[in-house]
Amino acid sequence: QVQLVESGGGLVQAGGSLRLSCAASGSIVSFIAMGWYRQAPGKQRELVATIRIGGSTNYADSVRDRFTISRDNAKNTVYLQMNSLKPEDTAVYYCAAGPTTTLLNYRGQGTQVTVSS
Repeated sequence: QVQLVESGGGLVQAGGSLRLSCAASGSIVSFIAMGWYRQAPGKQRELVATIRIGGSTNYADSVRDRFTISRDNAKNTVYLQMNSLKPEDTAVYYCAAGPTTTLLNYRGQGTQVTVSS
């Protein structure tokens, strides 16, 4: 059974930084691709960033040049370093994993990120 456990959310002032972590357990095939979604109240879910097992990454335009996704394959852990945070980054952030970046069919329970102005 695949489990994804996020940590690192919290409250930060605009311009600040946070680092999210997600520890994955289960079948390694499920973790070929990993990523982060976010969902703010009243807004659609947004795929923020993805990373393949080989290290190639992709970002939403809204976070490019501010967020960095990385992974430690030995630990089955993915990270999201978030810099220059803005109030509009406020959302619940969900770790996701799957066999491809277009099939991230496993998701964690989420961690709240709140950016105050």
